[in-house]
Amino acid sequence: MKNRTNERLDEINHTTLIMGVDIAKEMHLARFVDYRGREISKAVKIKNDRKGFEGIVTKIEETINLKKTQQAYTNVIIGMEPTGHYWKPLVEYLMQAGYRVVCVNPYHTKKAKELDDNSQTASDYKEALVIARLVKDGRYFNPYIPQEAYGELRVLTNARTSALRRAATIKNILTALMDEYFPELWTVWKYPLKSKAARQVMKKCPLPADILTLGIEGVLSEIKQAVRKTTGIKKAAQLYAAAAVSIGVGTGKESTRQRISMLIDELELLEKNISAIEQAMAHNLEATGYAEQMLSIKGIGVVTAASFLGEIGDPLRFQNARQIANYAGYNLIEDSSGKSKSGTCISKRGRSQLRSLLYKMAFVMVAQNPEMKTLHHYLTTRGKNPLKKKQSLVVISKKIITVIHSLIKKRAMYEPTLVMGKVRREMMNAA
Repeated sequence: MKNRTNERLDEINHTTLIMGVDIAKEMHLARFVDYRGREISKAVKIKNDRKGFEGIVTKIEETINLKKTQQAYTNVIIGMEPTGHYWKPLVEYLMQAGYRVVCVNPYHTKKAKELDDNSQTASDYKEALVIARLVKDGRYFNPYIPQEAYGELRVLTNARTSALRRAATIKNILTALMDEYFPELWTVWKYPLKSKAARQVMKKCPLPADILTLGIEGVLSEIKQAVRKTTGIKKAAQLYAAAAVSIGVGTGKESTRQRISMLIDELELLEKNISAIEQAMAHNLEATGYAEQMLSIKGIGVVTAASFLGEIGDPLRFQNARQIANYAGYNLIEDSSGKSKSGTCISKRGRSQLRSLLYKMAFVMVAQNPEMKTLHHYLTTRGKNPLKKKQSLVVISKKIITVIHSLIKKRAMYEPTLVMGKVRREMMNAA
C-alpha cells in the first residue's frame, strides 16, 4: 500500500504554489513558497474580515503567474493550523472560492520551527513559513467540517458538554456553601440537589435561621410549593430539628441567601436547556439514517449515539474502524532503542472528547451489555497477559468503534453471536 505522505508528495511539483497561514484573532499572516520550499513573495497580512479575505484571494491570483520567474502555477495548496475557532471562517471562504485548503498538526509546527535557526523563538512570520514548508513536505491532512445533520450534532454535542460542565460546577459550589452554612442538611436529604423539596428549601430558606423563623408549618408550606404530592410533616420536622443544632457559619447571611437562590435558578435553567439539546440531538440522529443500527446495540442510548456521530461526523468517511480509533488517539505507541523497550500505551493524539465519550460508553456497556461484560471479564482474567481494568475498558472502547462502524457499513442490526468471535473461541479452547 502506498504511503500517504508519498501520495501527497506526488501532488506537489514545479507548478504548485503553497501558502502557509498563521492564524490569529484579528490579523492572519501568509507566506508563499514553491515546491522546493523557497519563499517567492513577501509576507501578506490578512485582516479577519470580508475585505481581508478578498485581498488574499487577489494576492494568490497575482502570485500564480510571477513575471520575474515566468512560472505559471496551476495548483494552489493553502495550509494552516486548525487551532481554536478563528481558522474556520477563512477556510470556508477559501474553499468556496475554489482553493484547496489543508491543515498542519500544531505539534508538528512546534517541533519543526527550530530546524532553520535552532531557536525556540516564535512569531507569526516564522510559523507561517514553517507551515508552508510542512505542506511542501506532504505533512498535512485534509480538514473535515461536518455538514448537515453531522454539523448540527457537532454543535449540539459541544453545547451539551459545556452545559453539563457548568451544571457540575454549580453543584460543587452549592455543596460547598451548604457545607459552610448548613452542613446538617445532608442528614435530612442524602442527595438534596436531586430533590425538588430540598431545592425549594435551598432557594427560599437555605439557612438554619430561616428555618427556625418559619417553623415546621412554614417550612412545610414552602416545600409544598415545589412538590405537589403530599409531603409528610416528618421531613419538615427533621429539617427544623437539624437547624436548631446547626453549627453553620452565621456571617454574610443576606448575600449567601441571594447567591444560593441565583445558583439554583441557573442550575434549573441549565437542566432545562440540556433537555432541549438532547431532544434536538435525537432529531438529528434520526436524520443521519443510522439511528436504528446504533440503537440496536444494548447499552447505547440516543444521546450517546448522537454524541458519537457529533464527534466523528459521517462514519463512512473512514475506510475502517482503525482510522476512527486513530482519530480518537487510541493508536498504540512504544519507545524502543537498542535492547531497551518500553511498554505500549495509547498516543492520545486525537479528539480527547471522543476518547472520554468512548470510555464512558465502555463503562456503561460492561455493566449492561452481556457480550462486552464477557469480553471485559476475559481480558482482565486471561492467563496470558491479563489487562488492568482501565486497559480493558480502552480495548472495549476500540471494540465498540469496530461494532458501530461494521453495523453502519453493512446496514445491519446488532447480532450478539457475531461480536465475540475470537474471544469465544479462545475461551472454549481454554475450557
